[in-house]
Amino acid sequence: MITLKNVTLRRSAKVLLEGASVTLNPGEKVGLVGRNGAGKSSLFALLNGNLHEDAGEYYIPAQWRMGQVAQDMPETEMGATAFVVEGDTVLGAARAEVAAAEATDDYDRMAHAYTALHDAGEYDAPARAQALILGLGFKTTELDKPVNSFSGGWRMRLQLARALMCPSDLLLLDEPTNHLDLDALVWLEAWLKKYEGTMVVISHDREFLDAVTNVTLHIDMGKLVRYGGNYSKFEDMRAEQMELQQNAFAKQQEKIAHLQKFIARFKAKASKAKQAQSRVKALDRMEKIAPLMAEAEFTFEFKEPANLPNPMLSMQGVSFGYPPPEEAPKGTPPTTIVHNVSKSVLAGQRIGILGANGQGKSTLVKTVARDLAPLGGEVTEGKGLNIGYFAQQELDVLRPDESPLEHMIRLVREMTAAGKITGQQTREQDLRSFLGTFNFSGDMVKQAVGSMSGGEKARLVLCMIVWQRPNLLLLDEPTNHLDLATREALAMALNEFEGTVMLVSHDRALLRSVCDEFWMVSRGGVEPFDGDLDDYQRYLLDEAKRQRELAKEEAKTEAVKPSKAPVVAAKVGPTPEALRKWKKELAQVEERLATLNTEGAELEAKLSTNPHPSVIAETGKRLKTVNAELQALEEQWLELTTQIEG
Repeated sequence: MITLKNVTLRRSAKVLLEGASVTLNPGEKVGLVGRNGAGKSSLFALLNGNLHEDAGEYYIPAQWRMGQVAQDMPETEMGATAFVVEGDTVLGAARAEVAAAEATDDYDRMAHAYTALHDAGEYDAPARAQALILGLGFKTTELDKPVNSFSGGWRMRLQLARALMCPSDLLLLDEPTNHLDLDALVWLEAWLKKYEGTMVVISHDREFLDAVTNVTLHIDMGKLVRYGGNYSKFEDMRAEQMELQQNAFAKQQEKIAHLQKFIARFKAKASKAKQAQSRVKALDRMEKIAPLMAEAEFTFEFKEPANLPNPMLSMQGVSFGYPPPEEAPKGTPPTTIVHNVSKSVLAGQRIGILGANGQGKSTLVKTVARDLAPLGGEVTEGKGLNIGYFAQQELDVLRPDESPLEHMIRLVREMTAAGKITGQQTREQDLRSFLGTFNFSGDMVKQAVGSMSGGEKARLVLCMIVWQRPNLLLLDEPTNHLDLATREALAMALNEFEGTVMLVSHDRALLRSVCDEFWMVSRGGVEPFDGDLDDYQRYLLDEAKRQRELAKEEAKTEAVKPSKAPVVAAKVGPTPEALRKWKKELAQVEERLATLNTEGAELEAKLSTNPHPSVIAETGKRLKTVNAELQALEEQWLELTTQIEG
């Protein structure tokens, strides 16, 4: 087990933990929660050995193997599968020992080395790695692509796959869902539920924590408080504790009353449709933990829109996609992802946009946001439509060398030039005060954005959107860098917003609490999704199974396609002599394959009886030779079969 006893932990002059004590038992799945800056990442650094306690006692079993996601961006030409296999440190050590043993005449050492290599899973390592890669959203065609060819977010998925590939007794995961979409997130949850070791995870995704943890560790005021149960259970218990603290609770009554009034209003508005019932349940939970939400240091609200056109916009036969790249040859057609969409977006709608990775959710939102032009059809906007757009890459649009105040001043100038100022106060002091409502106060208003955290940058983007008083909000993964308190504040603000919301998010708690209806982007179209998020989660698992079966069928089809060499022969027709020669070779290969498969099975059975070390060494070497010959023969069999069928 892991124990901390009266531990003090400092970063520079700041005391993060003081006199903290806790015990984590083998096999427990622990969610580590607390406000930003409370010390969660520092506690991780203590667990992985990068930090040492300043006082007190810390113990972790010396024999425990640790798995964690490397935070550096990988830069390598290695293929994706090989890169993930390399994450299995036990297998890597076994391979190195076999190579060293084979360079000697020490049969005992060779015997132990081959046994360790077999136990480390040498023969199924690529298959295990590819299962992880595909589960995290990659395509079968990308399994051997160079790591460097992927974007940053996909490379971080490969780092996560490496961490999962590594056999471990303790798994440390710091925001593992940040670069995942909902289908990859559902897969990761299922994988972690089967993980047998001890796990400690930092996450701001409530439903992810609820699904994979059974203990919650709260860092609060320099102490560690352990709660039995997942995040929702922790919230319930903590809300009860706060309610008992009458003095603090009395000060919160006015804010709680406001919360409960807002909750009651929106519960009354929600329809009886299945999707809306998820929202009612989410609002019920908000009502239950109102004392806890009232403690949150950050809240905000969207200003009432200046006008509400209805419909906001309508689409007739619209196709969405991307124009050909500038360097493409003249006449290259655009890439169409979603076809022939005819839909209207009405005032006050709360639309959640669902769809598996790569189906076109972001493309749809970008087109509505005017970042992409429609490839066909017509988009008609309502008079006075004012879009507030939070894009996945919006954080990259911020200027790192400018301060929040400079961003706001530039926004005022741009809106003034476009004639879009609608009564907002624009003096510098007004802008400072407005930034203060988003926790940018004092010197922070003049701090360079490049030095800020991801959460602070996301808050600045939200601040700039709110100031513009939009009537249509397009939000594409807005929570990636937000902590739980800010996510709660966003959910409340969206529920009180009088305009229309279109939301893409892997945060199911946000989708449940905000959306009354769902659109499914799938197989080149957009259709209403009649179920709720639980139905959608089941759909994703079924769809993943369907895709795996489809990939198998495609692989079989590819196997029987004629290769490039026999295409020419096929046009003139292979000679009878050539056909007889190929069939004779095929029969010989099949006979040899059968012999080697039998020998391989016998060798593996022999190894399982724990014979004398010298026998293990010889048997291991022979098994290695047999497997290599089998692989070569299988390729020859495939080539001959292709030639004959061609």
